[in-house]
Amino acid sequence: MLTVLSVIGPVFALVALGYLSVRMRLYPEGGVAGLISFVNNFATPCLLFQAMLKVDFGSTFNPKYLLSFYIGAFCCFGISFLIARKIFKRRAGESVAIGFSAYFTNTVLLGLPIIQRAYGNEALPLLFAIVGFHAPVLMSFGMVVMEFARRDGEPLAKAIGQSLMRVIKNPLLIGISLGIAANLLDISIPEILDDATQMMATAVLPAALFGLGGALVQYRLRQSWGQALISSVLKLVVHPMIALVFSYYVFDLEFELVRVAVLTAAMPSGLNVYIFATFYNRSTDIAANTVLQSTVLGVLSISAWLLILQYLQG
Repeated sequence: MLTVLSVIGPVFALVALGYLSVRMRLYPEGGVAGLISFVNNFATPCLLFQAMLKVDFGSTFNPKYLLSFYIGAFCCFGISFLIARKIFKRRAGESVAIGFSAYFTNTVLLGLPIIQRAYGNEALPLLFAIVGFHAPVLMSFGMVVMEFARRDGEPLAKAIGQSLMRVIKNPLLIGISLGIAANLLDISIPEILDDATQMMATAVLPAALFGLGGALVQYRLRQSWGQALISSVLKLVVHPMIALVFSYYVFDLEFELVRVAVLTAAMPSGLNVYIFATFYNRSTDIAANTVLQSTVLGVLSISAWLLILQYLQG
């Protein structure tokens, strides 16, 4: 419990700093949009570039292990999307952003230190196998679906063309694609470029968290807490439950794989949930609320999943 608190403590401190700074007019509210734009269009692409550059794609990936995690993720996306669309009567683009909030995991900020503490360094390669596909697969899927959702009545063929062009021009996917290409082609990155992108990457976390806190000033989170709570429950309970069913009962994987797949799925919604929502300006209040709710509730749910996994291991 103390480990989880020590990890999320600095996260909330930066969010609170952003909120109080804007609330007390120490930082201009109009500057929040510019800060988020910097995170979306410059800093985060550099972070994704560096992440893909260092992933060991030559490692052996267990398809059943990966499927256990990603089947759960896509199920949560679909459930959250349908609830937002059919029950809360949200527009298609808003429903996509809400679905995204229920399936994109905080694999690094919380997943890495918690799994390392729980299962040791030997479990980290298993986590990195999930992380290697996480941003490219889930971010790409979310963007493509969003582009189709907001085609505004255009003919399907035209919408496909527009969607592809927007995806190709998307700075987040450009960062991912360049990193993967350089990795697979074993391209040596010039030291100046490597150092510059690393410096930009380090700006993502503090800038995004500060911007998230500043953005909360303009939202009445009480109006969206119900939808955010549904996304949080899907992320913290349903996703790891599906991962457990497939990894442990359906695929009968080794328990070292089961526990990492389940515990990674049990992590809260990642900060990219908010970045994704602000990038498309869809359901940003629910995205912000989901990140906060799932992180707070994750203290209890992660502890519960650790106990469940300990019980299953015997």
